[in-house]
Amino acid sequence: MKKLAIALGAAILLAPSIGLLSVGLLFNTAALAAACVTSSSLVVGPIPDTVTATTRSGQKVTLNRDQLTHAVSIIFAGGTTEGVGRPGVIIALMAALTESDLRMLANPSAYPESANYPNDGNGSDHDSLGLFQMRPTAGWGTIAELMDPGYQTHAFFGGQTGPNYPSPRGLLDIPGWQQMDPGAVAQAVEVSAYPDRYQNYQPVAEAIVAALTLPTSTDGGSSAPPADAPETSRVVFPLPSGTWVRSDGFGGRVHPVTGEWKLHTGTDLAAADGTPILAIADGVVTHAGYLGTYGGLIVIEHTVGGQRVASAYAHMSEHGIVVSEGDHVFAGQHIGDVGSSGNSTGPHLHFEIRPGGRNSPAIDAEPWLAEHGAQGLNAASTPQSGCAPDTALSAIAGTNTTASASTSKP
Repeated sequence: MKKLAIALGAAILLAPSIGLLSVGLLFNTAALAAACVTSSSLVVGPIPDTVTATTRSGQKVTLNRDQLTHAVSIIFAGGTTEGVGRPGVIIALMAALTESDLRMLANPSAYPESANYPNDGNGSDHDSLGLFQMRPTAGWGTIAELMDPGYQTHAFFGGQTGPNYPSPRGLLDIPGWQQMDPGAVAQAVEVSAYPDRYQNYQPVAEAIVAALTLPTSTDGGSSAPPADAPETSRVVFPLPSGTWVRSDGFGGRVHPVTGEWKLHTGTDLAAADGTPILAIADGVVTHAGYLGTYGGLIVIEHTVGGQRVASAYAHMSEHGIVVSEGDHVFAGQHIGDVGSSGNSTGPHLHFEIRPGGRNSPAIDAEPWLAEHGAQGLNAASTPQSGCAPDTALSAIAGTNTTASASTSKP
């Protein structure tokens, strides 16, 4: 879609931000504060094969599983970004539906190398790329960054934790956006030559959120499955003893590729390709498939000590997932195999713990496992809050060897 920025020329283009991150959040005080707050009650459920909805103009739209997987990425990012919530997710979906039909589009005519990244087809709108058709020349990011759906989603939401802050501006950078018409907010971010098209997709965006998220109770908690996640007291380590080396921990770090500070939301455990991954506790699988920068991802909801918690296991290979959404699994069950899919630089498990469920902020998994007596885990120090831990983390399973070759994003 032709943008006003093209029609008006380079004089109105927002200046590129310095040191754009390739994935995730800019690591600063504001980012850590946001990471400690549950910003939304959105809880993603199983992904259906299709969703059909009708636009305001009366056109029926049927979205396939690939498009809905991108929608889940947007919902997940919006639900875990402070200040976005359901209204912001609706606006982001309206924008992505209008700009790309919720497809990750390469643009070989403008950037031949864009075709080398995972995509759902080719676009041809000047030099625009991806779900939100963002333009490198407008300062949104590099080709590699804009071919990452997770990066584009965080850039669209913007704010002080957005990778493009302070410009180009995202949704959170628009004063009073909550009181504006949703289509006008989408236009304020996208700066399109066709500003009235976004409103047409609002009913579709609302139908997507209704189809992909679980009902919530009045106190903000989920009132539907996976609330039936079995109560358990047994917690085990996610990899067999002697098969892994800890390569990175939770918290702020200098990114091994970009050299930027950012928040690493999990613990990385380097292991040989194909090493079996184990469920840490009894639970229900709520995601089993590819998801943006996480690559092959399994998410399991548990009830541990009366509290809901989600565990996440990322970067599995295409054939490395051996469970399905809705499966009930038990502690120590083989659920998948170590791989290096998504944004990863070597075979390893990126492991996360999210108290409250999958859409709640991640905390440091190492002390959580220690506190819950995970088998195969030596005692670890416990940070005083659920935010970034001390940089000196205790050794787990008898080793604290660092293997820099298997660090990852996120």
